Amino acid sequence: MKLYRFLTGPDDATFCHKVTAAVNKGWHLFGSPTYSFDAETRTMRCGQAVVKDVEGAEYTPDIKLGDY
Repeated sequence: MKLYRFLTGPDDATFCHKVTAAVNKGWHLFGSPTYSFDAETRTMRCGQAVVKDVEGAEYTPDIKLGDY
């Protein structure tokens, strides 16, 4: 099965660590990162899509993507 996640977070080191942790668990970057201003909190937000192929498993909507 192929899994997809969209990681988001504030524009700081925690976001970079979140993406780095996913890459180290076998996820691959998918597309370009995004960067946007959150007017409510007056902060910059980042986003990055990641994908992962998992052999021998079948997708169901109750899968916890973070477990992979």
